[in-house]
Amino acid sequence: MLSMLSSFSPCRLGRSTTRDGSRDTLEGRMRYDRDILDDFAESRKPTKYPTVEVSMGLVVEDRASGFVGDIVRWNYEAITLRDRNQYLRHFTWKPGGFLFQGRPVTLARPAQQASATQQVTASGSIAADRSAAARVAKASRIWVEGKHDAELLEHVWGDDLRELGIVVEPLHGADDLAAAVAEFQPGGQRRLGVLLDHLVVGSKESRIAATVDHPSVLITGHPFVDVWAGIRPKVFGLQAWPDVPKGRPWKEGMCAALGVPFEGFWSRLRNQVKTYADLEPELVGAVERLIDFVAEV
Repeated sequence: MLSMLSSFSPCRLGRSTTRDGSRDTLEGRMRYDRDILDDFAESRKPTKYPTVEVSMGLVVEDRASGFVGDIVRWNYEAITLRDRNQYLRHFTWKPGGFLFQGRPVTLARPAQQASATQQVTASGSIAADRSAAARVAKASRIWVEGKHDAELLEHVWGDDLRELGIVVEPLHGADDLAAAVAEFQPGGQRRLGVLLDHLVVGSKESRIAATVDHPSVLITGHPFVDVWAGIRPKVFGLQAWPDVPKGRPWKEGMCAALGVPFEGFWSRLRNQVKTYADLEPELVGAVERLIDFVAEV
């Protein structure tokens, strides 16, 4: 046994003789052409994606959600896609965040920006020349449920609405919508768009919407109980709006939960909205469908 162990002399471990008689050592076999840390650092570098400049109508897919649509607008904060059902969603600019022709790409704003005499409206559109003559209001209308809805549309889309000659009017309640539509007498060049709060399956608003069926009338809505909730809570420094117990008025309940007075809160909240990107996409999409509908004639 001792003779067998002696054959495994330490001086012979990790060594062998090559055909040309040179020593082949473990150290020699582990040599690298470059430092292994260089390889690790290379693997940690962010992936570089091709850059595609955005343009109206360009069809892309958001990699995170799978949402596919054509580009309808953009600003410094976000890009807006519209799918085949005319639904709008907003996405932030992100490296490799979209697919174009099946390949991951980074979307980029055009190098040529609006001129110094052009301004971008809160809705993301290029503002019209203010020296141009004011447009005469069209016969078509957009109706909203209340004063705050009308103020928010003016705050974000006011420039677009004035350029198109579209007037927004509050209904102060939609319970008698069918009768109001009949009195409006839509048809021909006289279209009507109606924005309803809480338009979800089984809601009172969904039953009201079902009472109107006219080719010159489009009813859209958002899932929020009130237009206040259509403003993203981040504008007020919150992750989410507080829950309000069922049966309690939502606006008053929200203010109580936040510890702020109800009086004057709406104007504070509205004025925190700087662009359409500060609104929930469901609200933005509903409003822009109405604007497109009434502007077609």
